[in-house]
Amino acid sequence: MTINKITCLLLWLPSTISLIAQNPVVQTYYTADPAPMVYDDVMYMYTTHDHDTAKTFFRMYDWRVYSTSDMVNWRDHGTALALADLDWADDRAWAAQTVFRNGKFYFYICAHHRELNQMAIGVAVSDKPTGPFKDALGKPLITQDWGDIDPTVFIDDDGQAYMYWGNPQLQYVKLNEDMVSYDEEVGIVKVPVTPASFGNSNRKNPERGGYVEGPWLHKQDDLYYLLYPAGGIPEHLAYSTSENPTGPWTYQGKIMEVIEEGGAFTNHPGLINYKGHSYLFYHNGALPGGGGFTRSVCVDEFQFTADGKIPMISPTKEGVKRVDVLDPLEWVEAETIAYSNGVKTTESDGEIFVSDIHNGDYIKVQAVDFGKGCKQFEGKLASINGGRLEIRLDSVEGALLGTVDVTGPGAWETLSTSFKKTKGVHDIYFVFRGESEEALFNFDSWKLSK
Repeated sequence: MTINKITCLLLWLPSTISLIAQNPVVQTYYTADPAPMVYDDVMYMYTTHDHDTAKTFFRMYDWRVYSTSDMVNWRDHGTALALADLDWADDRAWAAQTVFRNGKFYFYICAHHRELNQMAIGVAVSDKPTGPFKDALGKPLITQDWGDIDPTVFIDDDGQAYMYWGNPQLQYVKLNEDMVSYDEEVGIVKVPVTPASFGNSNRKNPERGGYVEGPWLHKQDDLYYLLYPAGGIPEHLAYSTSENPTGPWTYQGKIMEVIEEGGAFTNHPGLINYKGHSYLFYHNGALPGGGGFTRSVCVDEFQFTADGKIPMISPTKEGVKRVDVLDPLEWVEAETIAYSNGVKTTESDGEIFVSDIHNGDYIKVQAVDFGKGCKQFEGKLASINGGRLEIRLDSVEGALLGTVDVTGPGAWETLSTSFKKTKGVHDIYFVFRGESEEALFNFDSWKLSK
């Protein structure tokens, strides 16, 4: 049973979910290991992708990218990079991160090396934050052993870039300005994983520090923060600080406990500031059918304390509040979603659209600004077995603005309907109806007009 159908097994009524849930932030796929990046006032989020059918081990073959300008509606940009794009990799597309420098976007990934039979770290590059990314070297950047996983890259104010990684050994290099090589005179530095630096929560070896994997380096004011999963399996999140990007590190404490309800045995932090707010990205197993190998990305807001501490952060279903509104007067990609039930997205010939639409499925788009009044809807849709698109206001069962019949020959059509002039900021629910038990139609984009 795939994720788009198991969603129907949620314990809450759909209308209840849509009112309270923003976490997990992606419902069309299982995603994990979130790596946020802000560029040109847009938040981009790079994720790994857990295959729907993974049961006893990870099935991860590509990396995905999403974006938002309001923190509640996330646009799916599809696959940023796949194992098939790397000549040397054949499995385990694990945690990755993108940074911008010198007019290009550098995507640091880890994957299983087919010839060495171990994990390795590589780097891909693109002219756009959404890719497509291409292998920058044609080979890995780091090849030591199985512990070469979960790279995080940070560029300091002086221009020096650092890459940390590793399980269970924390390591770093000083990247050169080209971002695809490192300072070989300094070499690969192994960071002492001690209780003083990383706490004493290691369950197997209390004399060793609690650090496990998935580091994330962040700078706030003049202090460096290193976040990481800790303690062993199952993992909680913790952090350490330093006055220098290379340490020495001082353990500061936990920031998220092991997630018991709807959790996964792993976790992965990503901390970023955006539009005056601080956010912690992480993953859990909260989607229906989710678990340790089918995880889902979440985000919650927090505030640094007056003395620069990160407080304990409790995972929520509600997620974060919007920081902007959505403009519906320009075409909006249908895969821009605040919350959805049942649907998937599909990539075809470089285009992405909403697919796997069945009777009763829906999409929520939050904080749509009707301004002083809108009264017409246009949408690009393509029939499969025919059906109807209902446009509802503020809930799945809210006021019906209009209905669009999708019964054409199967090619993309621009269909429209008029409705009573509506003002202000509202949530829009696209509710899908049809008689067929099979997929009804595909949905590409939409807009409102005055």
